[in-house]
Amino acid sequence: MTETHERSRGALSGAGTNASRAALIGIGSLLVVLTNAVIFILPPLLPVIQAQYGLATVAETTWLYTALTLGGGAGFILLPRLADLHGDRNANVAAATFLTVGALVPALGDSYPTLLAGCILMGFGGAAQVLPLGFLRRGLGDGGITVAVAVLVIGTGLGIVAGMIGGGLIVQSLSLRSFFVILTAVGAATTLASYLLIPHAPPVVRTGRIGVVGTVWMIAWVAAILLTLTQGLVWGNAALVPLALGVAGGIAWVSVERRSPTAVFDVAMMKAPLVTASCICIALFATVNSAFLLLVSTYAQIIPDALRPADAYGLGLSALDTGWLMVPFAVTFVVGGAIVDRPVNNGRAVPVFVIGAIISAAGLAWLALAHDQQWHYLVGAAIVGLGCSMGFAAGFTLVQLAVPAEKAGMATGVAGTFLAVGFAFGTALVSADLSASLVPVPGTSLEVAAEGLYGTGYWISGVLALLVVVTVLVSRARSGRRAAAIGS
Repeated sequence: MTETHERSRGALSGAGTNASRAALIGIGSLLVVLTNAVIFILPPLLPVIQAQYGLATVAETTWLYTALTLGGGAGFILLPRLADLHGDRNANVAAATFLTVGALVPALGDSYPTLLAGCILMGFGGAAQVLPLGFLRRGLGDGGITVAVAVLVIGTGLGIVAGMIGGGLIVQSLSLRSFFVILTAVGAATTLASYLLIPHAPPVVRTGRIGVVGTVWMIAWVAAILLTLTQGLVWGNAALVPLALGVAGGIAWVSVERRSPTAVFDVAMMKAPLVTASCICIALFATVNSAFLLLVSTYAQIIPDALRPADAYGLGLSALDTGWLMVPFAVTFVVGGAIVDRPVNNGRAVPVFVIGAIISAAGLAWLALAHDQQWHYLVGAAIVGLGCSMGFAAGFTLVQLAVPAEKAGMATGVAGTFLAVGFAFGTALVSADLSASLVPVPGTSLEVAAEGLYGTGYWISGVLALLVVVTVLVSRARSGRRAAAIGS
């Protein structure tokens, strides 16, 4: 980090004088755990939701997860920037409020439309998972980045357990509606805690504005393309309409953003060494992560006896039992984030990305070949969790190191946006894959994916993991050529 950045951090290190170090870390951990629990609770609940609301297709069901992640895309851009311009407390209270209202909507409505609306709001508020990167860095001064990334990674691991196991337990013992009532209460308590524990330290100088129009525009064209991916097999040629709109909107968006004074992404930051590559890698790891979760959750909860003998497959597990399969993922997710801090800060991020990608690809290849026994998933989850956590920790750390503390929120927003888009793309990819060939569930109007599509989904996800290797090697080669040109 440059001397200028260090001075900026030092100037802002007094922001946490009204809240103890332990309180800041505690509320940061709570935000990360809660928001990740919301994200990871949905995959094992999708089959339950499909049955309860009578949703006919996998694509219709997984759109709930896509809505959650697209809402997160907007939140990841706007809320961290709000923290930079108007203070950390205001941004975190706003995020927790959106999360609370998002849970309240399906609790009151108890229908698919209200659940879809609630997912969008909860996704937007879910951006609170990355806000601690900003207020911990600003509040803790020297070493704040290391602590903030550790809180993010460890909290994510705990959130996985809380979401996939705790949510399954609540739904199994109570109901979906009861779960959202409980989530509303937890969200309200978190909102109050954010207000009481996070210091209000508005920036000395406010630079720039929040690019709301550019953010909404970006989410719109990305959503149009994802809609084509998820519904293409159902709509046929009609799916080309949102595809064309999405592509045209994306091209126009890029053109306008290059000249906009409130551009969504900071151009100067993106030109820093490995920053753009890090963001792309975050998106690829997120794609792999969400694809893995949905493939596991869907296969594990298919009941073999409910299908015709020729079509039978699945483990017949409950949402709670499916959550237990993810415990190794959570454990290695914490381990992976802890072991990469030193090499990344010592300039060895490229090997970390490569190793993380290869480990993830190995876990997915294992599941492509072996996914019909519970122990297969326990092994695969441990491998994939380790690889993904290494990639996430390296990516978020590098992006933070590229900016001074007063722009920590902006850097968080950029990385978080790529994370959300990656999760949304992984969801749409799996939805398209599992919709390619359907088999009926006798005695119902439901259809499920043919068994062979799961192996295909894991292989595709493994290839995406290996694209991380290509991304960082190309970026390093370009940086080398650029440095050579300057030297000559």
